[in-house]
Amino acid sequence: MLYLRPCRPDFAQTMSDEERNIMQQHVAYWATYLEQGIMLVFGPVFDPAGAYGLGIVAVDSEEQLLSLTANDPASKINKYEYYPMRAVMQKK
Repeated sequence: MLYLRPCRPDFAQTMSDEERNIMQQHVAYWATYLEQGIMLVFGPVFDPAGAYGLGIVAVDSEEQLLSLTANDPASKINKYEYYPMRAVMQKK
């Protein structure tokens, strides 16, 4: 599970044009992996305490995950945290 922590609590409401451009690149970046089946679902979470990004990925290693997040344009301005999910149930 990926948690994209914004650089400030009101980031979603106060993005500069440059930040908005980076976040559009971020969406396009992960859309490619969504099509490949690596990213299973992703999007913004509108928590009243502050919006953040959430993603569920299917990777073979921590190294693969770190490479994916490091190459995400949004990692230039926001920080990733990640947590393993070991007992995943999914619809067949």
